Amino acid sequence: MFGPAFVASIAYVDPGNVAANLTSGAQYGYLLVWVLVLANAMAVLIQFQSAKLGIVTGKTLPEHVGARTRSWGRRAYWLQAEIVAAATDIAEVLGGAIALNLLFGVPLVMGGVIVGLVSMGLLLVQNARRQRTFEFMIIGLLAVIAFGFLAGVFVSNVDWFAAADGLVPRFEGAPTVLLAASMLGATVMPHAIYLHSALARDRHHVEFAALAEKSDFTGEAVRASRADAPVRADAPVRADAPVPAREEARPAEAPTPPLAEAPTPPPAPTHGASNERLHRLLRVTRADVVVALVLAGAVNIAMLLLAASSLRGVDGTDTIPGAYAAIQSALGPAIATIFAVGLLASGLASTSVGAYAGSVIMKGLLRIRVPIIARRVVTLIPALIVLGVGIDPTWALVLSQVLLSIGIPFALIPLIRLTGNRALMGEFADRMPVRIVAWTVVALIVCLNVVLIFLTVTGAGVAA
Repeated sequence: MFGPAFVASIAYVDPGNVAANLTSGAQYGYLLVWVLVLANAMAVLIQFQSAKLGIVTGKTLPEHVGARTRSWGRRAYWLQAEIVAAATDIAEVLGGAIALNLLFGVPLVMGGVIVGLVSMGLLLVQNARRQRTFEFMIIGLLAVIAFGFLAGVFVSNVDWFAAADGLVPRFEGAPTVLLAASMLGATVMPHAIYLHSALARDRHHVEFAALAEKSDFTGEAVRASRADAPVRADAPVRADAPVPAREEARPAEAPTPPLAEAPTPPPAPTHGASNERLHRLLRVTRADVVVALVLAGAVNIAMLLLAASSLRGVDGTDTIPGAYAAIQSALGPAIATIFAVGLLASGLASTSVGAYAGSVIMKGLLRIRVPIIARRVVTLIPALIVLGVGIDPTWALVLSQVLLSIGIPFALIPLIRLTGNRALMGEFADRMPVRIVAWTVVALIVCLNVVLIFLTVTGAGVAA
């Protein structure tokens, strides 16, 4: 029953992570190891909350937000989510194009086109009936990514004592705060938060997901009418409805003394699954999330350790091509090639997952279904423009992660409010300790984003 979390975890090992983690390790050594560890712990909590929302309610996070927001609010919310998704897609296509350039000398623009075409092929197998096939393909790419980025650590001279010292939270000036925000944006990704609720719902409630896919169904309960159901006085009367027989008046009966009212039971899930089955699904989902994100976290930390041990003080390591050349010089062409293959797999997998997430966001907020391949074509254009005009790809990758970091609270705040809502979640609502931890995570991320915006606007975050 594993799978959805592994697809969502691709967002945590995308090319934006490569740029942010390599830059951190090459410039500041092991200083920001603690950022990755903390961000990954946050990600485990956040992704489980998203999956739980989809499993228990049968609706995705964008669908819940769309159902609770006025028309203009839904459009504004969709716009910021779409900007974040576009930034994500730019990072992912850029990473794949850079990898093709390193491996085969393919020009960057042509590499971006190739990445887009391959991602379309992956997306062709994705729908509610073939999600398991899509999961297997993404998990295969995840294995390649893990091998590509972990291989270098085993042959590099990592200072494990310094790495352990990097677990102590601290900064060294404004540039490290900016870089930490970039690493956070690359690790806790808004589109993965939106997507996981759909992945878990579609995986574990197949019939429900198929109904949602075929129509504009957004998860509202559909119940068969009962003959003995009471009729509201203001309910419209159908022309073909049978006229009830007139009953003779009866003498009024004495009112029965009211009994002690029993507590109102929590609402049943709209998809009709039993609470016992939901408990079992949530246990499996918790394990799915922990295993997938521990693997993704290990890959991220490995990238930083590799840069800190082998690229520190080497000229040109502030770019991915420069880091590739430095790895080739320090660890040999074999490790450098494996690294580039991992980067390519990361770009291909993450851009497919990103396009999938954008489709979920659009359908939930705008209630519009755009063919996912058409969406893939449209969202490829900004990345190709960035590649075509000659903007430094690595700089664009890091900047895109900063933009993602700003978008995180817009996904987190509604998620935590919804999963703590007992009227919606019933007995599966977050208990108070979980809510305290979750809101603490939200507060930390929001505060970091405020600092990030200040540093970016004032220019104080530019590395000296």
